[in-house]
Amino acid sequence: MQIGYVSHYFVPEPAAPAARVHELSRAWVRAGHQVSVVTTFPNHPHGVVAPAYRGRLWATECLDGIRVVRCWLYAAPNRGVGRRGLDHLSFMVSSVLSGLPRLGRVDVVIASSPTLFSALSGWLMARVKRVPFVLEVRDLWPEAIVSLGLMRPGLGVVLLERLAAFLYTQAARVVVVTEAFADRLTEQGVARKKLVVIPNGADTRLFAEVQDPALARAQLAVSGFVVAYVGSHGHSHGLQAVLDAAAMQSDVTYLLVGDGAERERLIAERDRRRLCNVTMLPSVPKAHVRSIYAAADVCLVPLRDVPLFDTFVPSKLFEVLAAGRPVVGALRGEARSILERSGGGLVVAPEHGAEIAAAVDRLRADPDLRTAMGQRGQAFIRQHYDRDMLAARYLHVLRDVIQA
Repeated sequence: MQIGYVSHYFVPEPAAPAARVHELSRAWVRAGHQVSVVTTFPNHPHGVVAPAYRGRLWATECLDGIRVVRCWLYAAPNRGVGRRGLDHLSFMVSSVLSGLPRLGRVDVVIASSPTLFSALSGWLMARVKRVPFVLEVRDLWPEAIVSLGLMRPGLGVVLLERLAAFLYTQAARVVVVTEAFADRLTEQGVARKKLVVIPNGADTRLFAEVQDPALARAQLAVSGFVVAYVGSHGHSHGLQAVLDAAAMQSDVTYLLVGDGAERERLIAERDRRRLCNVTMLPSVPKAHVRSIYAAADVCLVPLRDVPLFDTFVPSKLFEVLAAGRPVVGALRGEARSILERSGGGLVVAPEHGAEIAAAVDRLRADPDLRTAMGQRGQAFIRQHYDRDMLAARYLHVLRDVIQA
């Protein structure tokens, strides 16, 4: 097969959607297929285009056998609505004007959402190429934006809802990342036979390599009992509660690694409260994440206490479990269910610092429990959420679409 994949995010950007598109595409190439990814110049989350791409309108590269077609965009930091909207719209236009002519022959076009605008450009490409269109839904737009208070109900939200409904109608298949997403879209009128669940997962090969915890701690300049969070510092993650937990445990080192719209506020809050046991570092390349997990005794996977998040499963949950680290998950809904089934961690209420601290204390007091949880979680991911296995399942969906 010749597969076109449109995504606003792609490596080397340190984002979950970038990792998903890269790892699926890489697995498809290994299976003998040709994959072309239409994406932007690397700029997320700071909104600063990498130096190698500045002053250019497009670039074509090869990464792990994947043909990467990069397009210009108006880059903006991952905060606010106005400039981010221009960021998304600019890629929609440039991906059609400069990406489509370079895409080449394809048998199917997948568009990954969010954003809905890049998904719309993927639909246009599929129409021009006269091939099936597959919509991949990693986040429920615009519901998530409204639930987080980033947009108020009004004309803009109505237009986004109509765009989403249009794309659901046009797609030959709608691939979602959770069972709850499928249920919710069915309630909204999307035909159940169109919906396929291909969850996020982990590159188990990456995390199979043993890391030296002592070396990792020395490189990060951390010591003692280390509790780590690695990922976006955004509006969705409830990291305020992590600072609250740290304030209750001055003898525990909390390590927060990543960037995002909330990072500067969290740093200011940490400094205001004089939380000397909280170390905050910027994003690191994906290959370095495993060293951070190696340095940690426990890892955190938190979300905000928002009802819509019952349908969400953070991709970092799969990576932490794959790395063999016990999890404290401030989770609800499907994510909570997965963590409980894995046996790889403890579940607490979202945005509740005291419960996070209590779970950390329990794990700190029981090294054998930590070891057992790490082993159970790692085995669970290898059996159910290995990225290569999920990529093979995705290929069956694409074959069915093309044959139909």
